[in-house]
Amino acid sequence: MKNAGCLGMLLLVFFLQGKAQELHRLSFQTEEEMYAYFRYAPGKQIISGHRGTKEAGMPENSIPALEAVLKHTTAIFEVDPRLTKDSVPVMVHDQTLDRTTTGKGNVRDYTWAELQRFRLKDAQGRETPHPINTLDELIEWAKGKTILNLDKKDLPMELTARIIARHQAYAWVWVTVHNVEQARFYLKKSPKQFLSMHVRTAQALEELLQADLPFDRMIVYIGPEIVAANRMFYEALNRRGVMCMISTAPTYDKLDNPADRADKYRAVFADGASILESDLPIEVHQATAN
Repeated sequence: MKNAGCLGMLLLVFFLQGKAQELHRLSFQTEEEMYAYFRYAPGKQIISGHRGTKEAGMPENSIPALEAVLKHTTAIFEVDPRLTKDSVPVMVHDQTLDRTTTGKGNVRDYTWAELQRFRLKDAQGRETPHPINTLDELIEWAKGKTILNLDKKDLPMELTARIIARHQAYAWVWVTVHNVEQARFYLKKSPKQFLSMHVRTAQALEELLQADLPFDRMIVYIGPEIVAANRMFYEALNRRGVMCMISTAPTYDKLDNPADRADKYRAVFADGASILESDLPIEVHQATAN
């Protein structure tokens, strides 16, 4: 009986460890199911990890960073692909390798094979055991787990559209666009494509409202902070079913006091934003979880 009890305890420990490693998932069977989830509704709150996260010693733009966030909460992620010398899209934000990897110089000066000998650094510049990921690796990993929002770096839009089409990833991969013409380009390539629009001014908002774009497959980034002008965006876009996003990465994330950051995260949602993008998505979850 004693051995049986020990076995039972071991099984319980393994079970609890397994439960602790489970990821919070956003999984959509169809594009339409994903569109519906991201349609505006009062009180809806969604967290977006900016470049994944820089918390917990995780290196930005990496699969381990995204997994670290999903162990705490469902989230979507803005990520940054760049091209190597041999035209392989890799997950590095900067033009150069120096800040985020153990390499030196421009990403464009290395082949993918050469980049594989480097390791990623965390936000404090410490080397981690994690390698650079390719965009293809990230897209394959993300299926059934989360949404990837591909920011515009040096990948031609044609190549970005081709990669998404090859993976048939329209239910979990978005593209960031900065104007109506870029949005039209992607929708011409595939009407299924979901858009993360940048709309920061009254003129840009008017151009969007007058354009022939489908409001059921977009969110709109309106800025980095709480300002009076946000009301204009909420009122115009929410009634069309579009959620507005504020990114605190360049603003409130930089506050020194965690309590002050938490107050600002709650205030962003109270202001009317539906999506809060942050370098500290785990903190955002902890501050805003009901």
